[in-house]
Amino acid sequence: MVLLHGLWMHGIVTTPLQRRLRQDAGFAARHFSYQTVSKDLETNRQKLLDWMHALPETTVHLVGHSLGGVLALQVIADPGWDRPGRVVCLGSPLVDSAAARRLQNWPGGRTILGKTLRDAVLEQPLRECPKGREVGVIAGNVAVGIGRLIGPLEKPNDGVVSVAETKLPGITDHIVLPVTHLGLLFSSQVATQTAFFLRHGRFDTSR
Repeated sequence: MVLLHGLWMHGIVTTPLQRRLRQDAGFAARHFSYQTVSKDLETNRQKLLDWMHALPETTVHLVGHSLGGVLALQVIADPGWDRPGRVVCLGSPLVDSAAARRLQNWPGGRTILGKTLRDAVLEQPLRECPKGREVGVIAGNVAVGIGRLIGPLEKPNDGVVSVAETKLPGITDHIVLPVTHLGLLFSSQVATQTAFFLRHGRFDTSR
């Protein structure tokens, strides 16, 4: 399993989730770091593909937080990647990002957002989920985060991304949990649901 971080972050921020998935659920989880601001989508996608091709596992699951989930879908949509594996996106702006669109209009905003998000979310977004892949999305509905400082967000939202922005056509399953955008990385409930989806291809709605 590969964990992918979000905008302005480093792979180390996924450590709490990585630890839960490894110790509590038994997944051999590792993180991948990429430069979200200075590198464009194609550079990061190819770097991740090359890194994943070197992994020994025949099945590779992907778990991406925020922009990391967007990158995960861009990678599995690439014809050069054919290993099986499920994907879980955590608070990922798969459809659009109102907060990012506002920020890019601020002085220096495009530079702050960086190239990968502009490419993958604002300029070259996927219109539907890659076919033949099981993709689950977990969204948060506790509206605390820096996105609200940029301007109002559609409700419900996690303080950065609205629930509506996570609903890409063609995804396999979708749930909303009581967490903030950053809290998706630290929640035991999120970790439990992520592990359940990776095992079964659906979320546990009995909880």
